[in-house]
Amino acid sequence: MRTVRLTIAIALVTSTLVLAQATQPTTRPTERVLPADQMLNQMLRPNAGPVARPLQPVTQGPAIDATSGGAAVAPGAPSVQVLREGTFIVDRTGRLSRGADGQTWELTFDSDGRAMRDPPLVVLPNLKLMAMEDATKAQSRDLRFRVTGMVTEYGGRNYILLEKVVVVPDAVQQGM
Repeated sequence: MRTVRLTIAIALVTSTLVLAQATQPTTRPTERVLPADQMLNQMLRPNAGPVARPLQPVTQGPAIDATSGGAAVAPGAPSVQVLREGTFIVDRTGRLSRGADGQTWELTFDSDGRAMRDPPLVVLPNLKLMAMEDATKAQSRDLRFRVTGMVTEYGGRNYILLEKVVVVPDAVQQGM
């Protein structure tokens, strides 16, 4: 009985060694390995093909918002510049409305009702916009929101990526 156990143990050890040898790589790299400095020189050497170059920043002057001036709904609206990309809007109140195309949502600031210096911002889709849509659908009236977010610009329009959205309470809405 003892010999059988010993034979089984030897067989297990042998099979484990064979499996371990079978899982190791059986080939070596065909190319010789270059020293580090030669490899770096080879990587930095310009190749004969087309060279990729990074895009240069836009250097044009400040853009005018495409929805201001003559394109605005109100007559005699002034032309206003778009906000620079990366600008933060902090704790501004506004209302959510459908864009002219019916597909996008726009945020129109309340504080700008007469001066018309802030054209509506197109709201970029995210969970904050979805929460605003849900809150608007749940109420039978127009809601005001206090928002914080980052402004982007594209094609003569400003967009906002919302980071914080709070519904302005009824007491505050009625007092204004």
